[in-house]
Amino acid sequence: MEKITGGDFASPETMRDFIVFYKRLTGQQEPLYRLDDFFGMGGAWLAFRHEDVVAILKDPRFIKDIRKIAPPQDQGEEPGQKYASVSKLRQWFKEMPNMLTVDPPDHTRLRRLASKAFTPHTIEGLRPRIQQIADELLDAVQERGRMDLIADFAYPLPITVISEMLGIPAADRDQFREWTRELLNASLDPKQEDTVSEVLDKFTEYIKTLLAEKRAHPGNDVTSGLVQAHDEGDQLSENELLSTIWLLIVAGHETTVNLIGNGIVALLQHPEQMRLLRSDPSLLPSAVEELLRYAGPVMIASRFASEDVTLHGKDIRKGEMVLVSLAGANVDPHHFSNPEALDITREENEHLAFSKGIHLCLGAPLARLEGQVAFGTLLQRLPHLRLAVAPEQLTYNRSTLRSLTDLPVLF
Repeated sequence: MEKITGGDFASPETMRDFIVFYKRLTGQQEPLYRLDDFFGMGGAWLAFRHEDVVAILKDPRFIKDIRKIAPPQDQGEEPGQKYASVSKLRQWFKEMPNMLTVDPPDHTRLRRLASKAFTPHTIEGLRPRIQQIADELLDAVQERGRMDLIADFAYPLPITVISEMLGIPAADRDQFREWTRELLNASLDPKQEDTVSEVLDKFTEYIKTLLAEKRAHPGNDVTSGLVQAHDEGDQLSENELLSTIWLLIVAGHETTVNLIGNGIVALLQHPEQMRLLRSDPSLLPSAVEELLRYAGPVMIASRFASEDVTLHGKDIRKGEMVLVSLAGANVDPHHFSNPEALDITREENEHLAFSKGIHLCLGAPLARLEGQVAFGTLLQRLPHLRLAVAPEQLTYNRSTLRSLTDLPVLF
């Protein structure tokens, strides 16, 4: 039986065709699979069945805050020590906690402060502006007849939206793309410790400058609101404030970039589904849900056991890492009918693209709206949209996030 390694989760083959990799997982005949090492962070347990993934994500015994756990008992070194780049990133999160890296009550407090800007009513109010941005982006490339759909559309759309929400100057937005891509690509490479450090330092300094500007000249934006909450003593430390802004910048655009990119590739590879969606825009909400299930960007999530736990007869010891394959759960045939098929009319679609439990993605309503506008606008305005290269020529970043380096298309 072919052994699965941590590196398989970031391989181009896995990104290009996750179904093949999922069949390798299920072929292990272990509902809880043991990985010897996950990118230098030590051994890890892996769950990929929908039922197990949901159970783990909702179980308070599996936590996010690595500050609360001791190194696994069978290791003589701190997790990540063998991979300096991984260790550097983990150390930054220890010092710079945000809602994604902590547990209640800290998680509850931080999420409450950030959630005010992400209510369904507030997000729906952004629809006209998102549509305007999408149209302007296509106006800029319409005469060319070709574009890199990532650089020319999928990236500038969400980064513009989240930057406007955060009160970030338009001139600074391209820099975030470079920093985010460098960080994603370098964080899994043991030789890229210096790159990780440099990017984190640049990001940190930028946000410090932004916070100083908002203190001097507050506006009607999310950053100004969080600065006010900190300055008025609303239990938000300076490091938490900085890390929360960092999280909103990165998570507020990177996943949506790849939802759009991956989703368009999936539709182009299923032309009958693309024709159906083009002919019936009322299917956009269900289409976005199906694309999140079938080609969602977030492949995997991690937790740590806060105590000894037995699952499927396996003893998970306190401090050990537990990985949950969101992508695997989303194609589990025990939960989804015909999961290998892309079906934009699918009605029962309890996918886990936005995770589950208390860490359910705060920006899910925004991502859904941006996806609806993006796919709807592309299909209506570009009736002859097609790949400019063969599908097997598409390249992916080396990351546990399913993300294309570029997406050349003709129209």
